[in-house]
Amino acid sequence: MTSASAPGKIILFGEHAVVYGQPALAVPVSEVHADVEVSTESGEGIWISAPDIDLYAELGTLPPDQPIAAAVRRTLPAVLKTGDLTHPTFRRLTIKVTSSIPRASGLGSGTAVSVAVVRALAAHFHYPISDEEVSSFAYEVDKVHHGTPSGIDNTVIAFARPLFFVRGAPPETFRVGRPLTILIGDTGKPAPTRDAVADVRRLWEADKEKWEGVFADVGEIGRHARKAMETGETARLGRLMDENHDLLRQMTVSSDELERLVAGARAAGAMGAKLSGGGRGGNMIALATRERAPRVSDALHAAGAKNVIITTIG
Repeated sequence: MTSASAPGKIILFGEHAVVYGQPALAVPVSEVHADVEVSTESGEGIWISAPDIDLYAELGTLPPDQPIAAAVRRTLPAVLKTGDLTHPTFRRLTIKVTSSIPRASGLGSGTAVSVAVVRALAAHFHYPISDEEVSSFAYEVDKVHHGTPSGIDNTVIAFARPLFFVRGAPPETFRVGRPLTILIGDTGKPAPTRDAVADVRRLWEADKEKWEGVFADVGEIGRHARKAMETGETARLGRLMDENHDLLRQMTVSSDELERLVAGARAAGAMGAKLSGGGRGGNMIALATRERAPRVSDALHAAGAKNVIITTIG
């Protein structure tokens, strides 16, 4: 048996604008992760087991747009160096997927599964694979999830380091000057990224000049945020989070649930708070001192958070 894991991720700055060429900042979240086990047994076929979603099926019976199946179909021919998935290199192949990452919440659950599947299959068949290759495979599968993904999820999860990302440019990892305490508040409301991305695109198509100006403002915030993270300017970083959230509200991707959590975090002493990811539900993030984090966590629960993750960056 061979196993592999991949962390969740959270976007700190730049969601939606990143699709239009602006920078975004994202970090891995190791407190939640996807895990994949690959085993070769007696018998025939390629079987996928995903108890979290009540899935147990032979690969050939699953549709092309089933995300786990898509990850397997794209990866196996490369690691086996054959397009024939009945190749006798293995007998019965079982791929078991579990995950502690909440689905449709902005934490990269689908991408983390894809990354873990790619790594586990590559390791099982002794195929040397780079982070860049893992990211590329996962990006192709992300198209099944999101339609027109930015590429940030697959990159930050595959590289598992803080990331400054511009679509079409080489990814840039960077150091955080001072540890940052980030609270991730889950609204409990599923929020498929595809829908929010499509709605923002419709706004852009209706008035490109206006929205490209908004996206440029988000990009400028992201550049300042990277510098603040590198130099340890936490108070400034919090103010930038608030500014970014206001622009996301203009894009219509906030929600009542997110607004309650953002307001609750700020009232409890967070230095800044914003939605994270596609919006319309899912998660928000708050920046706090380590000492104040428990108070902010309590406030998020009181404001309706179904779960709160506290993670340290740097």
